[in-house]
Amino acid sequence: MPEKVESGVLTAIVGSILLSLLAGTMLIRFSGIHLRFSADSVGGGPQKFHDEPTPRIGGVAILAGLILGLVLLDSYGYLEGHQALYLVLCVLPVFAIGLAEDLTKRISPRARLIGSFVAAALAFWLLDASLNRLDIPGIDLLLRYSPVVFLVSLICMGGVAHAVNIIDGYNGLAAGVGIMILAGLGLVGYQAHDMFIASICAVSVGALIGFLIINFPSGSLFAGDSGAYLIGFVIALVSVLLVGRNPGVSPWCPMLMAVYPVWETLFSIYRKKYLRGRSPNMPDGLHLHMLVYKRLVRFHIGEVLPAHKVSRNSRTSPYLWLLTALSVVPACLLWNSTALLMAFSFVFVMSYCKLYWSIVKFRSPKWLHGRITVAVSDTAESKA
Repeated sequence: MPEKVESGVLTAIVGSILLSLLAGTMLIRFSGIHLRFSADSVGGGPQKFHDEPTPRIGGVAILAGLILGLVLLDSYGYLEGHQALYLVLCVLPVFAIGLAEDLTKRISPRARLIGSFVAAALAFWLLDASLNRLDIPGIDLLLRYSPVVFLVSLICMGGVAHAVNIIDGYNGLAAGVGIMILAGLGLVGYQAHDMFIASICAVSVGALIGFLIINFPSGSLFAGDSGAYLIGFVIALVSVLLVGRNPGVSPWCPMLMAVYPVWETLFSIYRKKYLRGRSPNMPDGLHLHMLVYKRLVRFHIGEVLPAHKVSRNSRTSPYLWLLTALSVVPACLLWNSTALLMAFSFVFVMSYCKLYWSIVKFRSPKWLHGRITVAVSDTAESKA
């Protein structure tokens, strides 16, 4: 990579981190102005795990960092034409519908999903973000037809954006997962000599790092729907562009990287609709990250941290970061091998199901308990 490009991308990354961090800090500092609109209240639902009203508009900080990063990349001449503007225009619908939910708490999941489809349609037309191959015999024949390509592209991009919102529930969870997946996609883009993809991923990771500094472990600011949908859509958009621009990259590479939030969503739909007879849009407390909190973190810590709900909250995310790493690492290594990527995707799904049911039945692996035991011991010693 030329030195000028290296310095330009590095400057963009640093700028993204600093502005995201600054914007997040300002949102907290002046929360008195907007908290009555932006607060995520305590209790009132199966997915509330904090102990005081907290601003849930961290997506504003993430978007600010991302936009600055794109502007800096453009100023260094790395983005061509109106690419920076088009990228911003594409993410705005999904961000806006998420922010509307953060502020009003009245936007239905269906409306938010439609917002992600609108963003995907813009990306299809403005950035040629189209998924025209899946490396699946038979299905790829259908992808020769433009209407099918359009529909599949919308479903994939909108679905992944919605999936990341579903896993967002604990301090650092969505942002940490987003950083790992985007870093992996950027690495594959770099290996494929696609610096457009690599640079977009770099500034996206920078924006998320700035937010994560505030969000984890203290939980002083939540990503909210605006942040979660934004993270998910950027992952989806970059994934589609990576595959579309690089014939050597298997479409199962980004699939394996994002398999955790995608399978969490599909499994949740099955669990709610067919096992519990409920609408998939109804929230419940049985997502994997919630079970990890209830059956591993909270259950095994017991009363060691009776007044530190935030500490227990933040101890949940590393489990899911590890789970994400188990899919991102092989995807980075096997990015051009469809057969192996499909095999690893299958193994991940089976492992997820086994882990889920073992936790439900209080038979989770002992090594998971071991991590908590060490954490409890460390906490007890620090108190002493």
